[in-house]
Amino acid sequence: MARDNINDILVFLAVARERSFTRAAARLGMSQSALSHIVRSLEQRLGVRLLQRTTRSVSPTEAGERLIQNVAPRLEEIEAEIADISDRGDKPVGTIRITAIDHVIEQILWPRIAPLLPQYPDLHVEFSADYRIVDIAAERFDIGVRHGDQVDKDMIAVRLTADVPMRIVGAPAYFARRPRPASIADLMKHNCITLRLSSSGGIYAWELRHAGEDIAARVRGQAIFNDVAYHLPAALSGNGLAFLPEDMVTEHVRAGRLISVMEDWCPSFPGLHAFYPSRRHSARALGLVIDAIRYRGA
Repeated sequence: MARDNINDILVFLAVARERSFTRAAARLGMSQSALSHIVRSLEQRLGVRLLQRTTRSVSPTEAGERLIQNVAPRLEEIEAEIADISDRGDKPVGTIRITAIDHVIEQILWPRIAPLLPQYPDLHVEFSADYRIVDIAAERFDIGVRHGDQVDKDMIAVRLTADVPMRIVGAPAYFARRPRPASIADLMKHNCITLRLSSSGGIYAWELRHAGEDIAARVRGQAIFNDVAYHLPAALSGNGLAFLPEDMVTEHVRAGRLISVMEDWCPSFPGLHAFYPSRRHSARALGLVIDAIRYRGA
């Protein structure tokens, strides 16, 4: 295969995975018109259409899917081998791409990775904040972050945090107008700050537990966000109850800005874990990042 075909296939794969010329262009640092021209030229040389284009979306054709399934894994193996050879030099090089929710990036990953970067100028770390359950292999991320019970068994998992206690909290100003809830029936009468899931478009049901029984509390409220980061300020302003990780609210509870309720209904979620495919285990750059972010205990 001509060398140009390989480069063009890599561009096609980026567009197909992102399902968007716009997002692929931003990721590759190229213009949309250049990407469109490359994909059209590849299709002309191969004699088949690889992408189905509409005004709103881009999706692979049957031929495009075949290219993704059969060729992409082999190119990834080549890239992994090249990265491994590069890592055998004196200094680790390359870009490590990480997907996690924004709170995890801000509170856990960045504080641990930031001191590492000045030591290794050729190491780059790209963060992508996302609430979706991301297929890191398909979307070409090196590291994903999920709770321990959500990590696929074929991945290598490294603990980032201890188990995560959850809390239901509200501001004193909110409770000045309403009684504190003590049961699910009470909770359903409250104005709760809710989360719209990007994966399904539905509203997240609070995962509670009482007397050994798991309960999905389908709470409702006036304020709906697609990002948990906004739940804390909404709760602090007295606009409703929020269901948040304990480490996000402890300081505010201690200071009296928030009140914690129904603590015997709030479970601890399995700790956060970084995970990555076993084939990347030998990469030195990846190993440095993993070692920097791993949980060291209290």
